[in-house]
Amino acid sequence: MAATLDRGNVLEREPGRLGGVPDWFNASRQAGWMRFQELPMPSRKDEEWRFAGLRHLDFEGVQLPDPQSMGTHRGASGLEKRAARIGFFNEGLNEQELNLPEGVICLPLRLALEEHSDLVQEYFMKSEHQLGSAKFAALHQAHVSSGIFIYVPDGVVVEDPIEIFHWLAGDHVITFPHSLVVTGRNARVTVVDYFQSDTSARNAWTIAVNDLVAGPGSQLTYLALQDLCDQARMIQVGNTTVARDATSKSFILNAGAAWARQESRSCLEGENAHSDMLSVSIARDEQEYDQRTFQHHASARSCSDLLYKNTLYDGSRTVFSGLILVDDGAHQTDAYQTCRNLLMSEAAEASSMPGLEIKADQVKCSHGSTSAMIDDDEIFYLRARGIKPHIARQLVAQGFSVESISRLKNKVLEDLVLGFAAREFHRISERVVVR
Repeated sequence: MAATLDRGNVLEREPGRLGGVPDWFNASRQAGWMRFQELPMPSRKDEEWRFAGLRHLDFEGVQLPDPQSMGTHRGASGLEKRAARIGFFNEGLNEQELNLPEGVICLPLRLALEEHSDLVQEYFMKSEHQLGSAKFAALHQAHVSSGIFIYVPDGVVVEDPIEIFHWLAGDHVITFPHSLVVTGRNARVTVVDYFQSDTSARNAWTIAVNDLVAGPGSQLTYLALQDLCDQARMIQVGNTTVARDATSKSFILNAGAAWARQESRSCLEGENAHSDMLSVSIARDEQEYDQRTFQHHASARSCSDLLYKNTLYDGSRTVFSGLILVDDGAHQTDAYQTCRNLLMSEAAEASSMPGLEIKADQVKCSHGSTSAMIDDDEIFYLRARGIKPHIARQLVAQGFSVESISRLKNKVLEDLVLGFAAREFHRISERVVVR
């Protein structure tokens, strides 16, 4: 069943011309709208949407935020030590504090378009969207007016993370946050995107795009922490380009939303490029998390490593579909893809489709997925030591997630993610006791 278009919703409203932005940006928005109209809505016949819950593509009555009713809200407390903190409330700039090294650009997208138009244009929406959500990426391109642009010049190191908060509020509201992060040669930066919402944002949507460009020899770390309310929905399309001798590390945490789909593409374009793709998802009730990944080795002697960990409670669902592609000539490539699912309920469902396509010689590649129920012996072992059953289950679930989190290899970031995950596991554990 394909999603339907309802008159008056955001899917049928042509974007207006923005003032105060360069002509090329308005032209890009118009091109996005044309592309959106040309592409069909997903259907069950599409391989990229196999096993997906298309019923969640409900945009009835969904509108852009009213610019006259922007509120204020300070998101999660975040990190004690940071290089910058920028917050958006329904796309409106809500807070901003900067403590950055000289030369680093960290600006809301609209301001970056005014002050660094040519630089933004060089990287804005340049990646292909080939994992199924090209239509929604086009809708994002048509309506995007908010987000962040970060540029770290050659040789500059940003020691502390940059935090970006995206707050979604109101019923039937949709936002299009955009994160564009570029690192120059031998530069280094860490960016944390928080996606949060009011507790009663009924049928509210976020369609986000994050484009990450790791220049030669640079190190770029990106975290997306998704904790929207139970009635919100999200699509996030992520594209990472990794140049010669560069390292990228991306991490996605899912703890909220009724439905979230993440498409993550990493393209290794230079020799000795390295990409880590990590994720932890904690699904409960009727939540569904749809994960599509693409590890593209376009150059020799490159390495990618993907580890996704999903913990499923109640009647929740996860879908994982991943592909490793090693191009002709990309010899001496190392590529690894692993998805592991821990089922905490017999009603939970995990579908996994790992894939591998090799067109080169002398490569080391592996791909696979496992799904298993929680081990009763582990619970018995903990109970024998005086631990209550619901706490024992919580500890096992938390321990299952640690492997992916520990690969961040940064104590500050690990503690941040562990804190988010522990709160969600505890909430689920206490809910079981109340029942």
